[in-house]
Amino acid sequence: MADEFREKIAGEIALSAEPGKAIRKWREEFRLSQHQLAAAMGISHSVISDYESGRRKSPGVAVVRKMVDTFMRLDAESGSPVMSRYMPGLKLECIIAMDEFSEGIDEQSFIDAIAGRNLNTERMPKKRIYGYTIVDSVKAILSLGSEDYLKIYGWSIERALVFTNVHFGRSPMVAIRAHPLTPAMVVYQRPEQTDPLAIKLAKLEGIPLVTTGLSVEEIVERMNDLKEGR
Repeated sequence: MADEFREKIAGEIALSAEPGKAIRKWREEFRLSQHQLAAAMGISHSVISDYESGRRKSPGVAVVRKMVDTFMRLDAESGSPVMSRYMPGLKLECIIAMDEFSEGIDEQSFIDAIAGRNLNTERMPKKRIYGYTIVDSVKAILSLGSEDYLKIYGWSIERALVFTNVHFGRSPMVAIRAHPLTPAMVVYQRPEQTDPLAIKLAKLEGIPLVTTGLSVEEIVERMNDLKEGR
């Protein structure tokens, strides 16, 4: 599947009537600046700029291959969020949905969007949310290895981890407490009840612990609205 995705990008750039626009599209899809892409490829930033603006003729096969390989390598280092979105079969079984926000979402606006209630009442510095991942908590416990854990964070740890299939909510917070990476927010979707220990751990981690009664489909719809600025 990775090879199919690589060929898709390379083919779109090589066969496009305006390859510079295709390069820019994929660079932005992978959330890379011109400087970041150029540095990772070991070339001058002006080369990328010239390709995208059309000042330089279409890149050759070797350049396209190197560019696409760079896209894929940087994506893999971040847990393959872009490839997982385009090639759903690569997604971990426990991940129901995930996406990124190009602009950070205000913490309270995020909570309001999902009709949530923050159980962590302690005053904390407000954070911005740059993405979300909806995770089936039972499947995560049964199948998520330490090497896979990074994949639920996508492009940024400044995201909300939304756990479904939650009974008391102790296990997700224990797992977060034990791992060096801490999300910006934890959300429990329709928990039966919330274990006081989970709330205590959220306070120790300094993150909001939010509950919502929305369905998964409703959460995804609200996330799409936030992403589109609606």
